[in-house]
Amino acid sequence: MDIAAWLGKLGLEEYASAFRDNDIDAQLLLKLNAEDLKELGVASIGHRRKLIDAIADLQDQDARSRSNLSGGRRRPAPTAASPEAGAERRQLTVMFCDLVGSTALASRLDVEDLREVIGAYQQCVSDTINRFGGFVAKYMGDGVLVYFGYPQAHEDDAERAVRAGLALIDIVSDLEPSDPLQARIGIGTGIVVVGDIVGFGEARERGVIGETPNLAARLQGLAEPNTVVIEERTHHLLGHLFDFRDLGTLDVKGYSEPIRAYQVLRPSVLDSRFEALRGERFTPLVGREKEIEALRRCWQCAKAMEGQVVLLSGEPGIGKSRITVAVLEEIANEKQTHLCYFCSPHHGGSTLYPVIRQLERAAEMSRDDDASAKLDKLEALLSATSTAAEDCSLLADLLSLPNFGRFPTLDLSSQHRKSRTLQALVRQLEALARRKPVLMIFEDLHWIDPTSLELLDRIIERIRQVPVLLIVTFRPEFSPPWTGRPHVSTITLSRLGQRDGARLVEQVLGKQDLPAEAIREIVERTDGVPLYLEEFTKAVAETCAEGNRALTTASAAGLGIPATLHASLMARLDRLGAAKSVAQIGAVIGREFSHDLLAAVAPYAATELQAFIDQLTSSGLVFRRGTTTEALYLFKHALVQDAAYNTLLRHPRQQLHANIARTLEERFAGRAAREPEVLAHHFAEAGQTARAIDYWLMAGKQAAQRSANLEAIDHFSKGLKALESLPPGSDKDRKELALQTAIGTALISVHGYAAQETGAAYGRARALCQQFGDAATLHATLSGEFVYHFVRGDYAMMRQLTKEARLTAERTGDDAFQLAGHRMGGISAMYFGSFVEAEREFETILRLYDPDRHRPPPVLYVHDPKISALAYLAIVKWILGQPDKARTLAIEALRYAEELNQANLTAHVRTYAGAGLDELLGETSGVRRHADVIVALADQHSLHYWRLNGLFLQGWAIAQDGSVEEGLALMRQNLTGRSALGVSWYHVRYLCMLATTLQKSGAAEAGLAVVAEAKDQAACHYEHMWDAEVERIEAEMLELCARSALECEARFRSALTTARCQSAKSFELRAGVGLAKLWARQGRGDEARDLLGPLYESFTEGFNTRDLTQTRRLLDKLH
Repeated sequence: MDIAAWLGKLGLEEYASAFRDNDIDAQLLLKLNAEDLKELGVASIGHRRKLIDAIADLQDQDARSRSNLSGGRRRPAPTAASPEAGAERRQLTVMFCDLVGSTALASRLDVEDLREVIGAYQQCVSDTINRFGGFVAKYMGDGVLVYFGYPQAHEDDAERAVRAGLALIDIVSDLEPSDPLQARIGIGTGIVVVGDIVGFGEARERGVIGETPNLAARLQGLAEPNTVVIEERTHHLLGHLFDFRDLGTLDVKGYSEPIRAYQVLRPSVLDSRFEALRGERFTPLVGREKEIEALRRCWQCAKAMEGQVVLLSGEPGIGKSRITVAVLEEIANEKQTHLCYFCSPHHGGSTLYPVIRQLERAAEMSRDDDASAKLDKLEALLSATSTAAEDCSLLADLLSLPNFGRFPTLDLSSQHRKSRTLQALVRQLEALARRKPVLMIFEDLHWIDPTSLELLDRIIERIRQVPVLLIVTFRPEFSPPWTGRPHVSTITLSRLGQRDGARLVEQVLGKQDLPAEAIREIVERTDGVPLYLEEFTKAVAETCAEGNRALTTASAAGLGIPATLHASLMARLDRLGAAKSVAQIGAVIGREFSHDLLAAVAPYAATELQAFIDQLTSSGLVFRRGTTTEALYLFKHALVQDAAYNTLLRHPRQQLHANIARTLEERFAGRAAREPEVLAHHFAEAGQTARAIDYWLMAGKQAAQRSANLEAIDHFSKGLKALESLPPGSDKDRKELALQTAIGTALISVHGYAAQETGAAYGRARALCQQFGDAATLHATLSGEFVYHFVRGDYAMMRQLTKEARLTAERTGDDAFQLAGHRMGGISAMYFGSFVEAEREFETILRLYDPDRHRPPPVLYVHDPKISALAYLAIVKWILGQPDKARTLAIEALRYAEELNQANLTAHVRTYAGAGLDELLGETSGVRRHADVIVALADQHSLHYWRLNGLFLQGWAIAQDGSVEEGLALMRQNLTGRSALGVSWYHVRYLCMLATTLQKSGAAEAGLAVVAEAKDQAACHYEHMWDAEVERIEAEMLELCARSALECEARFRSALTTARCQSAKSFELRAGVGLAKLWARQGRGDEARDLLGPLYESFTEGFNTRDLTQTRRLLDKLH
């Protein structure tokens, strides 16, 4: 075949060189599609359409010749584009069409006549399916299996299937006028695996695996002759595009549960696809205030005789139609006329289709009206705006209505008739506008027919001085020819931001609650596209409702692409042709992927790969940043990436993940070291679990070293989850030990020392250490488990673990265990009120500590021994009456924390050696300064436990500065938060601070109740650190509550005795001051002076601190 001559016959000889240069021969010509023609340089849509039709004719000729050679009747060629090799997982709408009564037909007809009838029926099916973009998968005698959504998906596959079914019912019945044939059709939608080549020789076909084809066949069997029956999923996708008859639930062979079925009656009268698919109840408009305001201004201009045109552009689902609905709602009560025109994806070649449908709606024509009634209604409609009989004649002809001699017959050429019809339509608009302002909405211009586009040209030219606002909506692929004109403005809709996206999710959920993280997950996955947001949110809510589960972050993260979005996303991918495979590889790499990694794993030569990438970026599905070889690519939507990823079957997907992981290890070692979580993900998805666990551990450690604690927990948790699939054995246990030990510190940072998860991690790690005899790791696990029990107030376990640490130190001679033993012993002694012993233990740590040998990596250890010793010893020194030494230790602790630069340790030091010591010293400004830093650190590094402490301390400082009620509220709130975490440590002190603040506010009785709570807390957990303080504060409260002087004195004396027994000189001084003041008020000044004098003289430092200066002033008064 001479390709150049063939092109010449079509009048397209200018493309001959392109076909020749690209080696297009007769065989390849038959396989060309629209995308191929674009690549060949056929830019004109008209030329492409002409070539596609001519190629289809050649395919028919080729099929006939092969059929004649085989001696059989032609079987129609497969429809739509030929599918590429390789199976895919995708949503498919499947049709099964069967000829009714074929057995009876065979008994009446000669076999050759039957052959002709069946052949005509099959050809009819093939032509109809091809017209609606379906794919004939298999002929089974008089049965036909059809796919919509493969090999080429469309955003409206379910609708196409139903429209094709209704068309087939009509066409098949017209095949044999003398003996009309009948068909029945079943349609189902679901996820399948499609594309495998099955069978051999001439029986080879593209197979489909899944329940959907069987369901379609069963529904066909239940359908009445000449009807189309669908199931519930298809019905859901169709919305109100059709009228249905609910058949209820039907028992279907092979299904344990009844199937809900519907008979499709006819297309609905709704022309607005938005209303048909979204329903009558619209979600409130969110985040479009600027756009609505701009349209409002244009409407005001139009009403002032300055006609306006607004070009409203945006991608599918961005909210164009929703904005037009909002404008209509806003002007509903004004004196105006609104005209709505809707282009259709199925009528792009139907002349003036949106205009015809608008006229039929405006005239209130119905299906049941005969031609005469319709003409009456048209005449009544036009009588208000036109007296010209010619207009009525032209528009009646446009609506294919006979004029029954009412109007003059116009003998016009087709071109002249079109021109006069367009003039009549413009006159109608101008006549309406003379009566009152007109809002004219023309939707979906990307589907417009050429004549309607010509009509818009005329209207836009004429309305500059007419009270008309014309809003036209379209997708980015449509290029409007009217930009730049003075009365034409453009609004391009962008995606919603995080805040507006979250508002929309909440509007969709209504009274249902969803955690903030889950809402963020939905907004991120849907990229702020309103349609995606709505459908994804509904899918999450419906999924949870079906399973009777609460709405959670996991619900949102684990949900696949909603069925309502699947076809639209797949249609965009299928339009890529062969370049889709590159999109799939990129999707496996991630939402963002680099050119160098893609080139390393894609099985294409550099030039071929670049051509595919250019196609991806020009399609708008992928964005490119940077130059070619160093470029980074980003999927426009996360859901597009999901769609591309999910089409891949498990085995090829795992192979790709494995290849990516190996390539990263071997050729991108630096990237692998920086981002071990990426390799962990790929090895996990490749099914190489052991390798994945190693990288999850590495990733968690890196995150922990950056104080990215939430990320660290996530990585470690994924590693622990992956462990479940490994077989039992020592290798599995060792990996678990490493993970449990590492996750403990991160859990402490985020959830607190007392969290159940923290204790469980360290408890399991200690058991594994003992199983392996792993002394090095046992040190870390013992320290972690000790702190868990210490903060929860479990004194028995504290003693047991301290003993275990000391015995291990003796057994192994390991000085790390020796330091651990001293640390645990010091904390236990301090907790129990043995302050001299605590001082000795902490000072021993400082004496033995060698930073080169004993400074542990923060990722593995709860605390550095020196940090603990400095922070706690500062408190102990103050209690023992050495406030200056306490300050020196606190300064050293803060300096060392800065050197270690680990957020959790810094927060610890700031809480105790910082704010804790300043509170004891009475330095409110210092407490506030440290508290602010603690809260900031906690917010930055997700340190929930420390945030509660910081906020409590802020509340205390606020109350001391005069805003007592505000401070008290903050203190109470965060005390409750600490209790919810199971925290006992320092709780007694915080209760003391709350009690004295209540005392400051004049609420002594409430303060006394808090003191009682503190006493109960201390008794419950055998904590004696604050006994003397609790008794002193109780004595002061009793005095304020006018209790007996004897009772008050008894409490003060008890506090003095307790403090002396504990060598707690600062507590003893405070109790002595309280008792001395009581005695002084009773006239017992000499006793007060004799008590306070020796106490004050026993101090050797700290004379400028609050307690000692107040004591000095009191002594001076007593003299």
